Amino acid sequence: MRYKGVPIAHTAETKDDTPTFRILTDCYRVTLELFSSITLHVGAVSDRPKRSVTPSVGWSNLHANCVRLSHLRAAIALHLVDTTMTSSAKADISFAAAHDLHALPLASLPAHAQLASRRRFLKSTAGALLLSGMGSTLLTACGGNNAGSDQAPTPRLATLENFRDVGGTAAGYPTVDGRVVRRNAFFRSNALTENTADAAVLNSLGIAAVYDLRTPGEIERASDVLPANAQYMKINVTGREDLMMPAADSAGSAASAMENAQRQYVMDPVHRMAFGSLLSQLASTPGPQLIHSRAGKDRAGWAAALLLSIANVPFDIIMQDYLLSNTYLANSISASVEARRQEGGDLAANIEKTLASVQSSFLQASFDQVQASYGTMSGYLTRGLGLAQSTVDNLRDRLLL
Repeated sequence: MRYKGVPIAHTAETKDDTPTFRILTDCYRVTLELFSSITLHVGAVSDRPKRSVTPSVGWSNLHANCVRLSHLRAAIALHLVDTTMTSSAKADISFAAAHDLHALPLASLPAHAQLASRRRFLKSTAGALLLSGMGSTLLTACGGNNAGSDQAPTPRLATLENFRDVGGTAAGYPTVDGRVVRRNAFFRSNALTENTADAAVLNSLGIAAVYDLRTPGEIERASDVLPANAQYMKINVTGREDLMMPAADSAGSAASAMENAQRQYVMDPVHRMAFGSLLSQLASTPGPQLIHSRAGKDRAGWAAALLLSIANVPFDIIMQDYLLSNTYLANSISASVEARRQEGGDLAANIEKTLASVQSSFLQASFDQVQASYGTMSGYLTRGLGLAQSTVDNLRDRLLL
């Protein structure tokens, strides 16, 4: 199919194939095609030897057009998600988000313009998904095809609230190149303090290795109940003897502290060495593997985001997966907030809520730091974490169907 001379992929099946919907879908896919074409051109130009000259007007216009097209896609998406669509059609909306993160070179723009442009686009695309109600739909039925859709759902464990499959649910998360993330390969969780019933479920999954990202102090207070026959590896991400809760006098300062902690995953050499070791072992160890931290939301959350990035999952799906910790941990978050309210009042409760949950700005801080320090995720993985490209490729192969 072509629209005004531009090839368009086949429109995903919908439940209400109205003319308005068809036009919106065609327009959305046209903007995606144009954006991809311009991005490839800009990428080719950016790979040429650098010269100490001011970027040309044409170069600046290419960047401006990329940003405009990304905003147009988000605006069209707002209308698309309000139509009656299948889950597969809705998932298509998110595919283009990764272009801004992985492909669009913005280094020639001022630093404040880079971050403002990227945040505007990511917030608008994430907003489109939230308005559509995709917070649950996307994570239970997303995917451009049905590869792996016959797999059993990941069990919900009462005593391991944040236990889930890194690959998502149902068919697995879609990637920007039309593939699907393999399920039952990598799991993530909070500390393994499960009861007997949940331990039996874990045993049935055949988990070969468990990676504990906690400090020695955390482990001493709550040691893991390991799945049968699983190897146990301790990887102390922070390098400290115990977890240090940030000092905060308001919810805002608590959020700032959490954002700074997320940036340390990218900047701090101890943190980078730990995540490099984790990914290397994940790539070389056969069988299903499980990663966990105390709550399974920060250290384990960044590990999961790295795996999904390696698999080329769109950024807005990575963000939605990250934010799912608030849903899975809802009961424990509520309990800890109320306990703090009884001890210190509303201010203490608001601070606790920020520290016990996740916000989009936390993960965004990590990705912004990756861009600032390494330019691309590939640069962070190879130069920051010290991974060989063959290790990254091996992980990607293990992640994808």
